[in-house]
Formats: sequence, C-alpha cells, structure tokens
Amino acid sequence: MSKKPSVPKGTRDFSPTEVAKRNYIMETIKGKFQLYGFQPIETPSFENSETLLGKYGEEGDRLIFKILNSGDYLSKVDDFALSEKNSNKVSTQISEKALRYDLTVPFARYVVQHQNEITFPFKRYQMQPVWRADRPQKGRFREFWQCDADVVGSGSLWQEIELVQLYDDVFNQLKLQGITIKINNRKILSGIAEGIGAEDKLIDFTVALDKLDKIGEEGVIQEMKTKGIESSAIDKLKPLFTLSGSSVEKLSQLKELLSNSKIGIEGIDEVEFVVNTIEQLGLKASKIELDVTLARGLDYYTGAIFEVTAPQGVQMGSIGGGGRYDDLTGIFGLKGVSGVGISFGLDRIYLVLEELGLFPKTVEENTKVLFINFGTAESVYSLKAIAELRMNNIASELYPDASKMGKQMAYADKRGIPFVVLAGESELKSNTYTFKNMISGEQQTFDLKGLIKKLK
Repeated sequence: MSKKPSVPKGTRDFSPTEVAKRNYIMETIKGKFQLYGFQPIETPSFENSETLLGKYGEEGDRLIFKILNSGDYLSKVDDFALSEKNSNKVSTQISEKALRYDLTVPFARYVVQHQNEITFPFKRYQMQPVWRADRPQKGRFREFWQCDADVVGSGSLWQEIELVQLYDDVFNQLKLQGITIKINNRKILSGIAEGIGAEDKLIDFTVALDKLDKIGEEGVIQEMKTKGIESSAIDKLKPLFTLSGSSVEKLSQLKELLSNSKIGIEGIDEVEFVVNTIEQLGLKASKIELDVTLARGLDYYTGAIFEVTAPQGVQMGSIGGGGRYDDLTGIFGLKGVSGVGISFGLDRIYLVLEELGLFPKTVEENTKVLFINFGTAESVYSLKAIAELRMNNIASELYPDASKMGKQMAYADKRGIPFVVLAGESELKSNTYTFKNMISGEQQTFDLKGLIKKLK
C-alpha cells in the first residue's frame, strides 16, 4: 500500500479561497508601499551561506536551512572532520548555500552589489517567502511570506515616522483597528546594559529580554544568569519590568534611570521625537507605545525598533516588526549607509483577520457567471458571448461537458457562482440568453447587450 502523501512540518497547501484572501492582504500592502514611494525588488530564494551566516546572532544561525551541495557532497569532506562528528565543521564543507532567513540581509547584499545603479535614499519594498527551521506552532511556520519596506541612505528620523504611518495606513485599510505599534531603541538597551555593568554581554542581554512575553520575568532572569550576567546586575534591571504610565511618562522615568549614560539618553531623545511627532500627526487604526523591554533579537539593529501586536483579545504573536540598522551594508564592504525598515507578517495578519471576520465577502468572488453546456452548436454560441463578457471584465466560463442540467447547476452552487446563463436551442434561434440568479431563482431573457448591462 502506498504511503499517504504529506507536506513537511511548518509548510502548508493553500486552497483557492485561502489564496484569494492572502492576495487581498498582499495587494493592500503593496498598494500602500507604492503610495509611499517604495520601489519593488526581488532576490533569489537562496543565497551563498557566507551572505547569511553570522548576521542574525547565534539563534538565527541555528534556524537557517542549509542546502546540500549537488553531486557527491561528501567526497570533499576531510576524514578528520567526519571522524569528529562535528556538524558545524562538516556543514561548511558540504553546504555552500542556504535558504534566506529574512529579506533584510539579502537586501543589504543587493544594495552593495548594485550601489552604482541605485539612487539614494533608496526606498524598496519586497514581498517574498522566507524559511526558518523553527518549531511550528500557531502563527509560526517554517515557510512564510514577509512583506518588507526599507529605506537606505538616510539617517533621518522622519523615515521612522513615515514607517509608523505606513503601518497604520495598511491596518486601517484592512479594517483592523486596535493595533499597538510598540517602539524602543537599541541605544536605550545599550544604556541599560551599561548601567547594570553588562556592556560586554549586550547581545545575550537583548536576546534574553526579547523573550519576556514568551517566558516571563523569571524566565528572562534565569536565561541572563545562564549567560553569565551577575545577579547584582539583574537586580538593577528590575525597575524596568514595572515601568508604567504613558509613553511620555515612561520616557521621563527612563531619563532618571539612564541619566549617566550618553548613548541611553541619545536613544531616549530619538524615541521621544518619534512618539511626540506621531501624537501630533495622529493615527487612524493604531496607537504607538514605548516598551522598554522590547529588544528584537536580531544583532543588526542599532536604533529604533518596532513590534506590532494584534488587537486585545486576539491570541497572536507580533504581526509586524522592524527597526534601524546603521551599518548593515558594512558587513558586505559598504560603510556608512544607514537604513531603517519594517516587515508585515502576512500569515499572522491572515489569522487575525480570519478570527475577527474582517475579510470582505467580495474577496472570494471569482467566476461571476457560468454558461450551461447544451452541446456543440450551443457551446460555440455561448463562447462568443463569453468572449464579449470577458472583454468587459466580467469573469465568465462555460461548463466543459454537456452533462445533466442538475449536475451543472450543482457545480455553480458549490463554486459560489451567483449567476448562470442558459443558451439552448430556442435561445440560439432567437439570438437571446436566459439569465438565472442562483440566489433568488429569478430568470430573465436578454440579448447580448442587455446581458452585459445586467452583469455589470
């Protein structure tokens, strides 16, 4: 007996309905990207391993899918590496490429490679799948799409403000109200690490802090201890867990806590500028909120960091995130090019819209009218009409077989096609078409011009 087919864990098939809903989200996001002046690019689904490895921190590297070299990939591995059974040493000899982990690092590579063709500041958007060898769970997949917008070549904080507005515009268009755009700054985190005497463990500190919503305060403290951060340093950190009030009030408390940290105060000033400006401009579907425990575990962030959370009551992780990276292109040899970007989590946004019933009914509409097949002559007559309907942007099709009427009607019903046209022998003789509304059951007779007018 043959084995039942399946897909790899963390990947999915998508039905026509699901694809239509996903397209609705992507078209909405793409429309806003273009409205804000971002230009599209695409990069390969896999990159040279050296492009990706070492750019996301230890945890990120662990989640990168590596691609085996083609042919006899073990033939070039030295015997000592094999005998040691050290996967890290062997992997560099058997794998030279990897599936992209995100769209930001490939974008940095693109900027460096095409720097002479680009006009800076360069505003790009990119909507493509990425892959992570993560543990699958609700809203977390091994293959998923990212929808990114980035600006490189400008250190201006007006870019951060525009990206907050872009988030708000997209969610407002999707009718998704009650969104929280959390903001923090890696400079503030550097100031905190400096203040507790853990400057040399900044990455360990931020990676642990970024897990606060997943493992709680005690879990974060334990992880910091395992990374060698002293208990006395962690005790100094505890006031941050209980910061309360508005963003302005939290910033005021932070200024006191970090008064002796130059980089910390610089981060506070940047966040203050963004928050105060957004308050003046206003948001339609969202609110902006300072979260001093927001760290985002990616090593390349250097300034503002963002994370977007779903409306209250919806159990979902972040549905977007991003931040500023002052020298990401520097890892590929192009120094001093600042950038900032955000990403929309397509799959999670889909789950939120589904849970809240926010997909418009029109999203699933496909074929508007089905012509019943009565035979060869009638089908030719129907196809002439279908050609005219399609020229008028009316989605229409002919049932492929001259089956029983009941079967063809049932097909239209199951497909959710709202109208059918009967063009049999009598209609052919009178040069007319019988139009039937599948919901009301009402029937009317039209010539071709009348039929087009009715369907429009």
